[in-house]
Amino acid sequence: MYVKVVEVIGESNTGWKNAVQNAVKDAAKRFNNITGVEVYNLTADVVNGDLVDYKANVKIAYTE
Repeated sequence: MYVKVVEVIGESNTGWKNAVQNAVKDAAKRFNNITGVEVYNLTADVVNGDLVDYKANVKIAYTE
């Protein structure tokens, strides 16, 4: 069994957890058997002092 890793950016307007979840959901449309996720960068835009447009860079592991 081989494990492969793909890097994905997830986005959300409600928070980083949702950004990560969106990345996994999007990856699951293309890759079967997702086994894990590594979050390695969290960013957000700031508008008038408020955080908006959360982004999460993640590495998603899956088997073939």
